[in-house]
Amino acid sequence: MTLRDKDIQTIIGKVLRSGVCLSLSVVFIGGVVYIARHGGEKSAVIGKKFTEENRNILQILHDTFVGIARGKGLSIIELGVLLLIATPLARVIFSLLAFAAEKDRTYVLITSLVLMIILFSMFSGFGG
Repeated sequence: MTLRDKDIQTIIGKVLRSGVCLSLSVVFIGGVVYIARHGGEKSAVIGKKFTEENRNILQILHDTFVGIARGKGLSIIELGVLLLIATPLARVIFSLLAFAAEKDRTYVLITSLVLMIILFSMFSGFGG
């Protein structure tokens, strides 16, 4: 069975929609948990200066899942944001598989290069 271009585009559209819906649901749940635990507190963020942390994706994932295990709403929200970021990555991976199935070497090469750049940026911390 071969996939036609229309089928591939339909699947890619479903992957993107599903990723966004899943991300939205996780962020909503995290927001509910956060408000349930901290809704009556005064915000500690107002007037606080933002400082960038130099962490790679593995550290971020570890910290996020530790926070989720502790029931932290902000960690659940962070997972939702990470899922949103992972959605286009899933699209690139699916596109690579689809091009490989079609035996389109040019697009396999280009998509592989894009995937390697994304992964290097994620794991090295040089995302921009």
